[in-house]
Amino acid sequence: MKSIIVSVVAAAGLMVAGSVLAADMPEVAKKNGCTACHAIDKKVVGPAFMDVSKKYKGDAGAVAHLTTKVSKGGSGVWGTMPMPASPKLSEADNKELVNFVLGLAK
Repeated sequence: MKSIIVSVVAAAGLMVAGSVLAADMPEVAKKNGCTACHAIDKKVVGPAFMDVSKKYKGDAGAVAHLTTKVSKGGSGVWGTMPMPASPKLSEADNKELVNFVLGLAK
């Protein structure tokens, strides 16, 4: 009986954590269509933002590299599906998004 209660509490905690992560998606990602291909904690079409964050954790050149990837697009790093370019995304929004993604793995 005790293990059932622990399992139910753990499952409820995971559901709440997933909801919190989904709610934490920055507005810049929502308004620029990033959420069509990315989620914070799971692969959609593109990689999960958390996976990107973990991959580039500690990389001093990550901000520059990823802001270029967001604005110019890219392919081959996370699979065969290319990421489209976002040339209309402002530099400030691009950096906000990249800093958000990189901050997830702290």
